[in-house]
Amino acid sequence: GPHPTSTSFSTIAMEGKVGWGPKWQHVPMAPVDPILGVAVAYNADSSPNKINLGIGAYRDASGKPIVLKCIKEAEKKIANDPAMNKEYLPVQGLDPFLKVTSQVIFGKQSKALAEKRVAVVQSLSGTGALRIAAEFISMYAPGKPCVYISNPSWGNHHNIFRKAGLKTVTYRYLNPQMGLDIEGMLADLAAAAIGSVFVLHTVAHNPTGVDPTPEQWKRVADVCEKKRAIIIFDTAYQGYATGDLDKDAYAVRYFSDERGLELMVTQSYSKNFGLYGERIGALNVACADEETAVKVRSQLNGIVRPMYSNPQLHGARLVAGVLSDERLSAMWQQELTDMSQRIVDMRSALVGSLNRIGCPPPSAKFSSWNHITSQIGMFAFTGLSPQHCDQLTKKHHIYCTRNGRFSMAGINPSNVERVAEAIKDCIQGSRL
Repeated sequence: GPHPTSTSFSTIAMEGKVGWGPKWQHVPMAPVDPILGVAVAYNADSSPNKINLGIGAYRDASGKPIVLKCIKEAEKKIANDPAMNKEYLPVQGLDPFLKVTSQVIFGKQSKALAEKRVAVVQSLSGTGALRIAAEFISMYAPGKPCVYISNPSWGNHHNIFRKAGLKTVTYRYLNPQMGLDIEGMLADLAAAAIGSVFVLHTVAHNPTGVDPTPEQWKRVADVCEKKRAIIIFDTAYQGYATGDLDKDAYAVRYFSDERGLELMVTQSYSKNFGLYGERIGALNVACADEETAVKVRSQLNGIVRPMYSNPQLHGARLVAGVLSDERLSAMWQQELTDMSQRIVDMRSALVGSLNRIGCPPPSAKFSSWNHITSQIGMFAFTGLSPQHCDQLTKKHHIYCTRNGRFSMAGINPSNVERVAEAIKDCIQGSRL
């Protein structure tokens, strides 16, 4: 018979059924990201005195973002090189970058690198490296292991692993006085199932700025070994924490060289090269032997290809360009020292200002503000309550995440007094 025309359907009967109205009206509004939400609120504030202590990005002493001199020089070289083009990179990334990136974290003397047993792929910075690692674990770790993340940790850690279909739980990390709760941490990791995933922060723990000592790392390694854990060292602040790349890589090198442990290491060049928006990083997987590393790399490529095909070119050229040039490398080391020293200076300045005006500690758990100067890295975990933070924003136009994390780069000589006064006002106001 004749084909029914579309009008012969009773479209009216279909009306109430899903899929026959506008497409996405049932989609709920997503919650605001706690860190990125701070920036949105800050940008919407018209106060000339507003201060942003939310976002983890470096600012100079006058509050401005900077491009490192070594990066500007590397960019000039690229711009003036007639042989440069914009062709696609291979799936795993830019070869000269891949060579140097593993050396930066494992060290030039690394046994794992000498034995060619580190599989490495370039990634969309640290977040991308973690996501590739999570997908790989989800595909190949026996029985979808549980992922152990410090409490507190970076806000995105849980979501990244959950998106790959893995379950996350927390391990204890901080004691009430803002020191490392090493016994709690070890007990929680020791209670994990064999083959669990342990996410560790290589240096400058985010958000606390509290790191294990070498002696404590030894005990963490013991538990990792006993539990045959899948170890992930997340590295966002190498060189930025102390100004010394080698010192900041201590934990990874100890686990890899001294203990011979297999591990995954994610790297971000956002902070230490100031390449935030270039999204440049890497995932390293140190395996038991070269044959395994070759297979692992092939599977990492298999994850990247359907996700975003291949990585970004410019940032990789810049990092490789600086690290393959002795003069630019030396310039970078100096700039790292300068950046990390400014953060250290601002910690002292803030604590000095708080003490000078007689500001009481954030709560009864603290005898002083010295936790701010003993922490390292980009952030100060202040101990201020969510209510204190709300007051700082509402009354004083100072923006930070509600867990009391300050990005110390947002503090400079011209605003440190005002931040201290505001903190005092909020703490005293809450005690009235």
